[in-house]
Amino acid sequence: MRNFNELQADLGAALTANSPGSGRSHVVIALPSFSVSETLMSHYGERIQALEHRYLVSSLMTHRLQDVDYVYLSSRAPAPEVIDYYRALGPREGAFQARTWFVAVDDLTPRCMADKLLDRPDLVEWLREFVDGRPALIEPWNVTEHEVAVAERLQVPLNGMDPSLRHLGYKSAGRRLFRRAGIPMPYGWEDVHSIDDLLEAITDVQVARPDAVGVVVKHDDSGAGDGNVVIAIRDSSRDAVDVRRQLRELPGWYLRDLRRGGVVEELVTGADSRSPSAQIDLLPDGSVIVLATHEQLLGGENGQVFLGCRFPADAVYAGQLARQARAVGERLAAAGVTGRASIDFAAARDGSGRWDVYALEVNLRKGGTTHPYAALRNLVPGRYDPGAGTWVARDGSPRAYVCTDNLLDPSWIGLEPSAVIDAVTTGGCRFDHRTGTGVVLHMLSGLGIDGRIGLTASAGTPDLAQALFGRACELVAGAAA
Repeated sequence: MRNFNELQADLGAALTANSPGSGRSHVVIALPSFSVSETLMSHYGERIQALEHRYLVSSLMTHRLQDVDYVYLSSRAPAPEVIDYYRALGPREGAFQARTWFVAVDDLTPRCMADKLLDRPDLVEWLREFVDGRPALIEPWNVTEHEVAVAERLQVPLNGMDPSLRHLGYKSAGRRLFRRAGIPMPYGWEDVHSIDDLLEAITDVQVARPDAVGVVVKHDDSGAGDGNVVIAIRDSSRDAVDVRRQLRELPGWYLRDLRRGGVVEELVTGADSRSPSAQIDLLPDGSVIVLATHEQLLGGENGQVFLGCRFPADAVYAGQLARQARAVGERLAAAGVTGRASIDFAAARDGSGRWDVYALEVNLRKGGTTHPYAALRNLVPGRYDPGAGTWVARDGSPRAYVCTDNLLDPSWIGLEPSAVIDAVTTGGCRFDHRTGTGVVLHMLSGLGIDGRIGLTASAGTPDLAQALFGRACELVAGAAA
């Protein structure tokens, strides 16, 4: 039995096999294992099952690749009508049906998928026999010792980093990396652990940045904005506000998690402000590929929670995002990091119309922009032009999309996925592989949990994608009514 490091030596060959025209029969095992903190796991609760199903869109690769057998693992099986829906979206329905395998561990406990799989030795043995010595790779959501244990049991490499490097994705480590790379970031502090640290850091921001209206406090080890809190440091009349009172009101769980580390940084504001991001691949040979740049759509009480995204990012700064993401990726690759990563930014426009861009954090995992990108890549094959910030299909035409993970109405609880699929189809919005435009639904199992689904609307321009998105949302609401 080979250990993790020995297995990773096979990753490059497996990735080469998993490319168009490779001619090599190979296996991709999708492992949407959310190995996150207890706090974050409890925050998502039952929704973890629906979040696992976000990555069903990666099964669409069988429409694009000739020689792949795709295995999708999940806590519970997707509904048959959902599988039929993805089968019919692309041009190779027969290949999808013959070469995709949906394997459920039938375990709804609030644990990561990796642990659930390891509790099913029958499924582990089936996977080992299914691979049968062919090139293979595991596509994880993130990598911890739990996912490494799966890799070692299956004797298959992971397309992700060694978990000993996981700390490089913490918020404090990200700020240090940006500083070394010479990439602008908001004024702030790393390595805060207590209320006293917060007070000292916030006081420093108030002195150094007299125009700052607030700061963002972030846990080092958090995701999707869950560990972010905005603290006001001045009101609209520039008077001081009661910072101590706001800190005393932070929940006990938040302060407990802060003991493990966090950052304080100036809240970036302007006449217009946005939250773009860049998605990159770090390959085993040390090369870095910029996959896409997005505008993240944030919400929640403090405007820090990821809700969805738009692609592409604004052309005004998309090229800058790509260059800075590549610079970050090169430093991560030099440290030995492999797999998918993303870099979050803040962009602010001043009164003169100039945009300033600041790096915020590094995410060494898949995230909320991964699945809409997978839908585009697999259904509209082409390439991303980092300089122009556009997706160019094989026929030379551009594509844009709008995605949400949070189309939500509690009254939709219990609505059948087939009703939503039919509504989008009869309304003329369903994705059509002949035109390379339309709507791809995801996370349909959320209808049985809290009435939440996701969708990605793709079209030739951002305006057309937004209009298609709005129409699809109306159709879903109509189906529920």
